[in-house]
Amino acid sequence: MAYFKTRNIVLSKNTFKDFAKTEDLERSMTLQGVVNKTFLLLFFVVASASVSWQYLLTMTDFDNLGKTLIFCSLLSFSVGFVMVINNKSSRYLAPVYSVIEGFLLGIVSAIAEIAFPGIVIQAIVITVGIFLSLLIIYKLRIIRPTENFKLIVSSITSGIAFFYLIVSFCRKMGVVIPYIHENSIGGIIFSIFVIIMASLNLVMDFDFIEQGESKKIPKYMEWYCAFGLMVTIIWLYLEVLNLLMKSKSRK
Repeated sequence: MAYFKTRNIVLSKNTFKDFAKTEDLERSMTLQGVVNKTFLLLFFVVASASVSWQYLLTMTDFDNLGKTLIFCSLLSFSVGFVMVINNKSSRYLAPVYSVIEGFLLGIVSAIAEIAFPGIVIQAIVITVGIFLSLLIIYKLRIIRPTENFKLIVSSITSGIAFFYLIVSFCRKMGVVIPYIHENSIGGIIFSIFVIIMASLNLVMDFDFIEQGESKKIPKYMEWYCAFGLMVTIIWLYLEVLNLLMKSKSRK
């Protein structure tokens, strides 16, 4: 099972473990089917984000904004957790997850747009461009993740996740780690590095999903895998937005 290495918390090595192979090609999962459903989930994200964007712009009382973000984050995590333990529920919950995440991203994006007009469309274009470019490159077999590639990317991604946890804990303790979140050259280089790692995780996700396709996993798993791709895409978008904010704040 080493072939199924991935650091996506949704697409783990046990995702396809207990599925019986189906010979009905019309009822089995495909990479293209996952991509199609991913774009549908992205539509839900954008639609929901546009609502919360307008909601933020018309707000006059921001006292409960933090509580709203925390509530939506917990709700998003809960919905995602249900899908992880019950894959079949993803047919119904993946769109719900996307709507919640879209609401959160809309608020974050609106705050960034107020500070730096035009930044959000730039972040969206870059994120979509990276996703489509990597998908095309992968489908053309220009890049194929080897076992060493997976091991290196998995290890570094785990390190980044652990580092973010440490930074978050330190912030709560009143300790700010310099450079990483600043608009210094070091902070910008760090953001570029994280974006590269997030992009490489997309390649691993594509490979992981294609292996599921070869195992002829039931078609409803397209929704679950699309949800898994959304996790990586949202991470990538936030990192791109963060990089642009750092760069523009230097001017």
